[in-house]
Amino acid sequence: MPSPSHPFLADRKVVFLLALFCCLLWGSSFPAIKNGYALFGIAPSDIASKLVFAGWRFAIAGLSLVAYAALSGKPVRGLGARAWGQIAFLGLAQTTLQYVFFYIGLAHTTGVKGSIMNATGTFFSVLMAHFLYRNDRLSYGKAMGCAVGFAGVMVVNLGHGLGGLLDLDFTLLGEGFVVIAAFVLAAASIYGKRISQGIDPIVMTGWQLAIGGAALLAAGYAMGGGLTGFTLASSALLAYLALLSSLAISIWSLLLKYNRVSLVTAFNFMVPVFGALLSAVFLGESILEWRNGLALVLVCFGIWRVTQAGPAPPSGSSAHRQPPTRAAGSRALLRRGGTGACPAASPRSAD
Repeated sequence: MPSPSHPFLADRKVVFLLALFCCLLWGSSFPAIKNGYALFGIAPSDIASKLVFAGWRFAIAGLSLVAYAALSGKPVRGLGARAWGQIAFLGLAQTTLQYVFFYIGLAHTTGVKGSIMNATGTFFSVLMAHFLYRNDRLSYGKAMGCAVGFAGVMVVNLGHGLGGLLDLDFTLLGEGFVVIAAFVLAAASIYGKRISQGIDPIVMTGWQLAIGGAALLAAGYAMGGGLTGFTLASSALLAYLALLSSLAISIWSLLLKYNRVSLVTAFNFMVPVFGALLSAVFLGESILEWRNGLALVLVCFGIWRVTQAGPAPPSGSSAHRQPPTRAAGSRALLRRGGTGACPAASPRSAD
């Protein structure tokens, strides 16, 4: 099903700026979450409390969006049983399931390998869009752009040596769960694009975040987790993370509704780049390194290549057919009993 048109949100410059803004927000979540764990006293191995922390973040974000939608006059109730089922499924997949897989996987692998594995979500999105949308076929330009962008993600995650990067140990609970999380997020995003055609994206995002956050809270508390240490600083950081989620996911859902999946998801390569740069600023890590500059060049080129490449024409389409020649047009007229002087025989009029 082709994407509906929108004069503002379908403009390439607007897509570029808004997608980068979303990636900047998501990139800022890396140092924010690390600081949040420290402020709330959550140990690295305390998965249950991390789920509770995430649950409050997404539940607050979702309910805030629902309140905003209601004040804006959007229908937030009476959506129908089918719509509620779709939103609940989206929330449990995109927010709950994806987050559980990601944090369990991240606890059993290194940060470098986890970041690289998580970037596979862009590939999943582009590949699934190729099979689901006729106007979003995979082309050589998209494939090359994805490869270059992924190379940029690898560069920004390089340490001072290649030992960690070239360690090919693979476990299901570690790298496997991170890849599963990336696949779940990519599939859920495409599913969200589909149901947003009949549901307002702001309302859809608000309820799916609230439902997914509630499920995370239930799972976290059931596993014995909790959240203590509320101060002005920790509460402000939790509020920022909630605002970040509601704003970024809402804008992203709008962009997916009115644009091709591959056009929007190509910008996901900027998330780890922004994350590394902002972590350097807020966590005191070194920023003036060759890898950051090279990664930015590769990622920006990859995004440009994907956004410039149109969808590959489907096999057997009119794009592969040669236009009729004058001789062919004349022969067709003679078979119908016409004359060569008929204006319809002209290749221009035949077009």
